[in-house]
Order: sequence, then C-alpha cells, then structure tokens
Amino acid sequence: MSITALKLTALVLMLIDHIAEFIPGMPLWMHWLGRVSAPLFLFCMAWGYFHTSSRKKYLWRMYFFGVGMAFNNLLLNHMIQNPYCMINNNIFVTFLQGAILISLIENMQKNPGRGTVLWIVYLTAQIMIALLCGMAQLLFPLKGIAMFAGAILPSLLFNEGSFLFAMLIPLLYFNRESKQKTAFAFVGFCLIYVVMILLETGFDGKAWFYRDYQWMMIAALPLMLSYNGQRGRGMKYLFYYFYPAHIIVLFLLGNFMIL
Repeated sequence: MSITALKLTALVLMLIDHIAEFIPGMPLWMHWLGRVSAPLFLFCMAWGYFHTSSRKKYLWRMYFFGVGMAFNNLLLNHMIQNPYCMINNNIFVTFLQGAILISLIENMQKNPGRGTVLWIVYLTAQIMIALLCGMAQLLFPLKGIAMFAGAILPSLLFNEGSFLFAMLIPLLYFNRESKQKTAFAFVGFCLIYVVMILLETGFDGKAWFYRDYQWMMIAALPLMLSYNGQRGRGMKYLFYYFYPAHIIVLFLLGNFMIL
C-alpha cells in the first residue's frame, strides 16, 4: 500500500471512531476499529517527515493547524452548555511534538555537544509548559483550557495521546527502513499499553474490551508492513482540512440529537 492508501484507510477508520465518539448510541465495535487509525497516521507522518522538502515549513504548518484546532475546540466546547462529548481531539500537536523529538535525536547523533544543550533547553521548556498548562486549569474556568494552552505553547504532555503517542513517531521513524525493526518497535510500544492495563485492571477481560481497549491498535501493524515505499497520489492537504471539519460536524450533530 502507498502512503496515500494508508492515509485514506486511517481516515476512514478515524471517521468511524469519531462517529462513535460524538454521536449517541453508537456500537462499541466502532471504537475498536478506530484504535487502528492513530498509529497509522503516526506511521505516515514519520515517513512524511523523512521525505518533506522543508522541515521548517512542516513544523510551522503543524503548529498553526494545531493552534487553529485548539481555538475551534475551545469555542465549540463553550458554545453548548453541557455537550454530549467535549472535544479534546488535536493530533496536530502530537505530530509537531513527534517531529521535534526526531530533530532533537538527529541533532544529538550529528553533534552530541549541541544536541545535549538542545535537549536540556527542550526538557526545561516542557517542564515549564506543563506547569503553565496545569496552572491554566486552576486559574481559568474554561473546559479544555489545559489542552488549549498545550497547543499554543506547545506541550509534550498536554496533547492528544500525551507523550506516549508523540514518542511513537520517532520510534517508527528511526526503524522505518526495516519491516522487522518496525514490527519489533511497534509491538514493544503496544506491550507498554498492555502492562499499563494489567497494572490498572489486572486480568479483567470485560475491562480489556469495554474500557481499556487501546491495545487493539496492534491491528495497525499489518497495514504498516504493507507499505510499498510509494507516495501514491498525495492529496497532501486532505487530512488537514477533513480532520477539523468532520469533528465540527459530528460534534454539532451529536449535540443536536440530544436536545
């Protein structure tokens, strides 16, 4: 499968997942299918960052789309007094953080001295940003204000999927040239979630399928391994505009249905 085919597959699965997220009464299996979407998008993002002609433009694009999505979320979450489901979706910030982590690691590989300084600056900034996001929750009575601040600043912790999904991007990026390494890296990442579920719920089979089902993202691996190295037809900006547009429509539709 080409990158375009993988993106379209991830987009359809994302739509299914978000229909179940924002529309009342949808079956749980739609969320199960949706677990495949995010890892596929992150896989495509890792390859996209490798092939992009301008990393600087890519980083700024992710930042501005993330800020735009954050304003959209804040507005919609307060447009309706008690929304059926509050919007916290903003994977653009996750993409941005993943790209930054890749660049930091590559800087460390090329120039350890300079790379160490950059890591210290980055981690110090992230600690301060996390504190500011936490303070924003305490000081401003706005729904989703921490995620909003995490897009403006931006934050490694306060983003969709938090630091774990941001870290998956460089994990896939640096193992991209080998399908075996890609498989090993992604399975290892999924096992982290399995351990987290075990620590939280033990061997409660019901919880594994009805609440803590993020482990189902392992189903994305065969699709990742099907990547044939081809870009495909591109459709570069399809996801950038479809992502916020479909969330706005589903959010409004879901809340209209419960009025």
